[in-house]
Amino acid sequence: MLNQTSVTAFLLLGVTDIQALQPYLFVVFLAIYMVSVVGNGAVLLVVVSDPRLHLPMYFFLGNLSCLDICYSTVTLPKMLENFFSTRKAISFLGCISQLHFFHFLGSTEAMLLAVMAFDRFVAICRPLHYSVIMNYQLCTRMAVTVWTIGFFHALLHSMMTSRLNFCGSHQIHHFFCDVKPLLELACGNTELNQWLLNTVTGTIAMGPFFLTLLSYFSIIISLFSKTHSCSALRKALSTCASHFMVVILLYAPVIFTYISPTSGSSMDQDQVAAIMYTVVTPMLNPLIYTLRNKDVKAALRYRFIKLIFYVFLWIL
Repeated sequence: MLNQTSVTAFLLLGVTDIQALQPYLFVVFLAIYMVSVVGNGAVLLVVVSDPRLHLPMYFFLGNLSCLDICYSTVTLPKMLENFFSTRKAISFLGCISQLHFFHFLGSTEAMLLAVMAFDRFVAICRPLHYSVIMNYQLCTRMAVTVWTIGFFHALLHSMMTSRLNFCGSHQIHHFFCDVKPLLELACGNTELNQWLLNTVTGTIAMGPFFLTLLSYFSIIISLFSKTHSCSALRKALSTCASHFMVVILLYAPVIFTYISPTSGSSMDQDQVAAIMYTVVTPMLNPLIYTLRNKDVKAALRYRFIKLIFYVFLWIL
C-alpha cells in the first residue's frame, strides 16, 4: 500500500481524557480482555480436543472463538498501552494494519453468524438430512469462504484509506483506527470511501443479518407447524437462543455505527457502540454459549478436572 501523504503517525485520544479515570479503566478493560482470551481459548481448546464436539455446530463455534480472540487483540492491547502512554501515538502503517484486521475479523464474524444460523435451520427443520447437507466438505468451504470474503473486504478499505491525503489535526477521536474517524481527518474527496463504507460494508453487515433473521423465522414457523410438544418446542428454541443473543449483541451496535451517516452520529456515540462489539461481545460469547450448552459445559468441566488432577500430581 502506497502512502501518498506526509503523515507518519496518528494520535489515538482514547475513550477519555480524564487522567484520574484511566487507571481504573485500565483494570476494567484488562480484566475484560483476560476473560475474553481465556474464555474463548477454553472453548476453542475443548472443541478441537474433544471428539464428541467434532460436529458442524461446534466447528463453527470454534471458528467464532478464534475470531473473538483475534478481534479483541486487534484493539484492546493498544488501548491498554495508551492508558499509561503520554504520546498515545500509532504509526501510519500500524493504523492501516489495525484498520485492516479490525474489518477483516469483524466482517468475517458477521458472515459466520449467518452460517451458524443456517446450520441451526438445517438441524431443526431438516433433521433427517442434516448429516448429508452439513458434511465436512461443505462446512470447510463455508468457513473458508467467509474468511476469504472478510479478508478482501478489509483489504479494499485499507487500500483506499491508505491513499487518502490527511491535513490539519492527526488526532483520532477514538481508541483504535477505523474508517469513519480517519475520513474525518482526510482532506480532498472522500466520496468513494464513504460509498464503500455505506454500500459494501453496509451490505456485508445487513446481508448476513437478514439471512440470520430469515433462518430463525423459518425455524420458528417450522417448529410451530410440526412440533406439538411444548417441551420439544422449548428445547429447540433454547438451542437457538444463545446464538440469537450473540447476533443481537454484535449487529445492533454495528448497524448503528456503519449504517448511519458519518456526520449523523457523534464520535462519543460511535466509541460506546465500538466498545460493545469489540470489547463486550467477544467476552460474552463464550459465557453465553457455555452457560446454555450442556455439551460444552460437560467438556469444559472434564478438562478442568483433568487439569486439576495433573496439577495435583505435579505438586506431589
